[in-house]
Amino acid sequence: MKKNLHPAYRPVVFRDPSAGFAFLTRSTLTADRTIEWQDGRTYPVIDVDVSSASHPFYTGRGRILDTAGRVERFNQRYGSPARGE
Repeated sequence: MKKNLHPAYRPVVFRDPSAGFAFLTRSTLTADRTIEWQDGRTYPVIDVDVSSASHPFYTGRGRILDTAGRVERFNQRYGSPARGE
């Protein structure tokens, strides 16, 4: 197997500062900043804009689009298709 072909795969903390949420996982990404984790060790930290703690889909703060209203307006404008012809 070739040496130095793949990047180093190591523990990294991903942090969402807007939600105050962080999790430890493994990644090939590198970072200049570090953070002391709950186990007392220091890990590289990468700040992310959106995580499961701040994404509207996971938090339930998402908008619901009125797709039924769009279909009804389309049918009123262009008529519903004739069936069986």
